[in-house]
Amino acid sequence: MLSFFRRFFQSKIGLPIFLGFLVLMALAFAAADITGSTFGGVSGGDRVAVVGGEPIPSTELATAANTALDQLRQQNPTLAMPEFIEAGGLDEVMRQLVDRYAIGNYAEQYGLRAGANLVNSEILKIQAFRSLTGEFDEQTYLAALRQRGLSDAVFRRDLADGLLEDQLLRPALAAPQMPEKVARHYAALVLERRKGEIALIPSSAFAPSEGPTDTQLTEWYGANRSQFLRPERRTLRFAVFGDGTLEVSATPTEAEIEARYKRDADQYKASERRAITSFVVPTEDAAKALAARIRGGMSLEAAAREAGFSASATELRSREDLANATSFAFAENAFKADKGAVIVPAQGSLGWYVARVDQIERIPARSLADVRGQIAQQLGIEKRAAAVADLTAEIEAEIDSGTALAEVAKAYGLTVETTPPLLADGKAFGRPDIQIVPQLARVLATAFQMEESEPQLAQVGAEEFVVFEVARVDESAAPPLAEVREQAAAAWRRAQGARLAKASADRIIGKVRGETGLAAALAAENTPGLQSEVIDLERRQLLAGRQGNVPPPLVLMFSMAEGSVKLLEAPRDIGWYVISLDRITTDPVEDEPGLLEQTRSQLAPTLAAEYRRQAASAMREEVGTTRNDAAVEAVRKQLAGES
Repeated sequence: MLSFFRRFFQSKIGLPIFLGFLVLMALAFAAADITGSTFGGVSGGDRVAVVGGEPIPSTELATAANTALDQLRQQNPTLAMPEFIEAGGLDEVMRQLVDRYAIGNYAEQYGLRAGANLVNSEILKIQAFRSLTGEFDEQTYLAALRQRGLSDAVFRRDLADGLLEDQLLRPALAAPQMPEKVARHYAALVLERRKGEIALIPSSAFAPSEGPTDTQLTEWYGANRSQFLRPERRTLRFAVFGDGTLEVSATPTEAEIEARYKRDADQYKASERRAITSFVVPTEDAAKALAARIRGGMSLEAAAREAGFSASATELRSREDLANATSFAFAENAFKADKGAVIVPAQGSLGWYVARVDQIERIPARSLADVRGQIAQQLGIEKRAAAVADLTAEIEAEIDSGTALAEVAKAYGLTVETTPPLLADGKAFGRPDIQIVPQLARVLATAFQMEESEPQLAQVGAEEFVVFEVARVDESAAPPLAEVREQAAAAWRRAQGARLAKASADRIIGKVRGETGLAAALAAENTPGLQSEVIDLERRQLLAGRQGNVPPPLVLMFSMAEGSVKLLEAPRDIGWYVISLDRITTDPVEDEPGLLEQTRSQLAPTLAAEYRRQAASAMREEVGTTRNDAAVEAVRKQLAGES
């Protein structure tokens, strides 16, 4: 998750500036000018850092973290802030904030500027600020800022910082070239083969069979609550309604049917459509000469080919449609000719038409009796749709005026249902067997942004609506110990076993480093469940098909020195890995044609990111940075719900 987070924050480098700014806008910060007593250049709790003499307010860090979490939730809807913080997300946000301030200050110190005119021109480029006509719209602009919680001044400052960063770093990062010797080293890593052993020393092999006491469990659970975090859940009340659920009168009267027939009288009078084959020539004389030859027995298609033209046939068309496609004069002539006859040439926008009537379709007039059923059906559909729209408007007005969902449902005969606690991805918490109704799936994102007791109406189909409210919000938090006592006790025993497993792993590593084989060292522990696996892999075999999901023990093995032994903790107190690397062999890079250039190409983005990090680090050092760890910790606790 953290790697994705970093890529997200760095994506604006190397893109057109306005695209970069859209990313920056997504991470925009509602900063405040907060003052107060200072401590070592940083205020006691309202500033998380001072960069080049410019303070970074605590509110800015909190807002940035929330925005980053919202972005990550597009990939993982159930991700909670405590998990985000535990994975290092807040630290990464803080680093990016400091870098942004440092780069902006550094640029200004050396005379770079992003003036008002440049900022204005970049704002004008942003599609999100344009109206339906494609022009910049100030009201759309201001509305977009309000939605992000930004003022015009803060927005412009962030844009100016982005422009300064672009001026500084784009030239350096435009086309980074990795030196051939460095690229050769990385290419050789692809061909590297490593042989060794990996053993898991499981906590379960050392875990106590009894315990803990109530005191031990309470104390341990208090220190390890993050292991039991539950994602945010929301219970919804809703009612689905529409064309099939609302009782509306949709039967048209005879008077309405007659009125519609009179209104659309032109549709029911006798009409005619014709299909023609034609080609266009540049002059009237040529058109008349060719028409005469066709009347004399030559086919129209042959006459067109001989004259160097191509004839084309049309489908049946009315007089109006044909006139729109050709010209009024030609359509008039076409509708005077008989079937199979050559039409008198007439001029159109492209030249003079030479044509033949291929087919004539005559539609007789239709009386009211002939179309009564058709009109009644259409009127019924329209009346029902209008009735649904009217009732929907009434219901929406009731909701807007503060009427409770239960009262609205009673007044309009709707059935109110209540969901079980739902996760942001639509699944019922703890109930994988339950599927929510399809209509709710379309409003779930809105429901997870609403306040409690705030009904809303949404259209979820052509003539289907749902009115819903949040009945209860269960914030992301660890449950009371009583609810997870059994799981917590098992985790406590596993944690105790992990400490003993660590001691066992330390003894095993000591013996292996003393020239004892790993298998023999495991056997010497005389503990059931200790096993090892021989690893013999090329790096490219390791990476093939894994899409970056390489087990941590293998990651460590492929970063160790030959002949070394390392210890790695498994997650969730599962145990400890002992990794022993015996031998490293590498095939010559020359045996793999094209590998060197491929490696240089693939690592170019990584090289650019590294250059940016090094440049930002140097700028931070030059402008001076003071971090207020106490304020950062206060923000962390606030976001995690610990204060």
